[in-house]
Amino acid sequence: MFELKRDKLNVRRGVIVEVVLVVLAAAAIALGQQKYLLPVVLGVLFVALVDPGGEYGYRLRAMTVFALTGALLTALGFGIGGGPWGYAVLAAFIVTLLGGLAVKFGLHRFVAGMLLNFWFILALAQPSLYNLDRVQANTWQHTLAWLVGCALWIAVSGVVWLAHGRGPRPAPAEAVPGDTAPHELTPPLILFALIRALAVSIAVAISFGLNLPNASWMPLAALVTMKPSWDQSVLAAEQRLAGAILGAALSGLVLLTIDNRIVTVVIVVVLGAVSVSISGVNYALSTAATAAAILIAMDLPHPSDFADERMRVVYTFVGVGIAIAITFLADLIQKHTQLRAPQTT
Repeated sequence: MFELKRDKLNVRRGVIVEVVLVVLAAAAIALGQQKYLLPVVLGVLFVALVDPGGEYGYRLRAMTVFALTGALLTALGFGIGGGPWGYAVLAAFIVTLLGGLAVKFGLHRFVAGMLLNFWFILALAQPSLYNLDRVQANTWQHTLAWLVGCALWIAVSGVVWLAHGRGPRPAPAEAVPGDTAPHELTPPLILFALIRALAVSIAVAISFGLNLPNASWMPLAALVTMKPSWDQSVLAAEQRLAGAILGAALSGLVLLTIDNRIVTVVIVVVLGAVSVSISGVNYALSTAATAAAILIAMDLPHPSDFADERMRVVYTFVGVGIAIAITFLADLIQKHTQLRAPQTT
C-alpha cells in the first residue's frame, strides 16, 4: 500500500506548481477572496495532471477543452447544488456515466473525465455549505476562479515549452496514463460505467437527500475507489482510505492548531505542490496530501471543527463501502453469467 517508487519523484514539477499556487494565493489574500482558493487550486492541479505531453498545439487543445468542460460543470454544480436533491442525483449519474464512457477515447481521457467528475461533486456540495453560513454562493465567480487556475497553468506550460526550444515535452504527471488510443466500448465496459454511475448517484442521494453538509466525501470516495475489477477496487479502497484518514488527520491538526488565515493558505499551497510532485511515487500518500489540501481549502470560507473532520472520514468509509459492495455484486453477476453462457449455446 505504501510502496514508494522513488524514481517517480518530480521535484521540478512540484516547484513549478508551488510558484503558480503562491501567485494565486497571494492574489486571493490581497483581494480578500480566500473563499475562491478551492476552485483555483484544483484548476491548477487538475490541468497539470491532464497535460498529455507531446506537441504544444495538441497539449493546448487538450488542456483548453478540459478547462472549458470544467467551467461548464462548475456552473452546473453551483447552479443546482442548493436546489432539489433529485436534480443533483440525476446530474451526478449522467456526469459519472459520461466520464466512464470516456474510456472509448483512451485511458488518459478516462482519467480526465474522473478528475472533472471529482470537481463536479465538490461543486455540487459547495452551495449547501454556503447556505449553512447564510451566504449566497456566487456561481459565476467560482466558475471564473476555476478558469483562472486552469489558464495560469496553461500559460506556465507555454512558457516552459518556449524555454525548451518549442519541441515536444513529456507529460508532467507520470502517474496519469498517456494512452489516447481508442478503446471499443464492449458490454463489460458499458456495464462498468453504469455500475460506477449507480454507485456515485446512490452516495449523492444519501448525502444530499439527508441534507448532510460534509457528506460530499461519500460520493467522492465511491468515485475514486471503483476500478474495472474487484481486485483493483480493493487495492484502491485501501489506498484511498489510508490517504483520506491521513489527510483528514493532517487537516484536522492544521485547522485546530493554526488560527492564521495566511499560514493556512500557505499550507494549502505546499500540500498542493507536494501532491503533484509525488503523484507517481505512492497513490496513498499523494491522496493524503490532496485530501488535506482540499479539506483545508474547503474550510477557509466555512470554518469547521474536529467533529466535521471526523464525519468526513466516516463518510469516506461509507462511500468506499458502497463502491465495494456494488462492485462485488457486479462481479458475482458477471461470473454467474459466464458460467451459464455455455449452457445456453
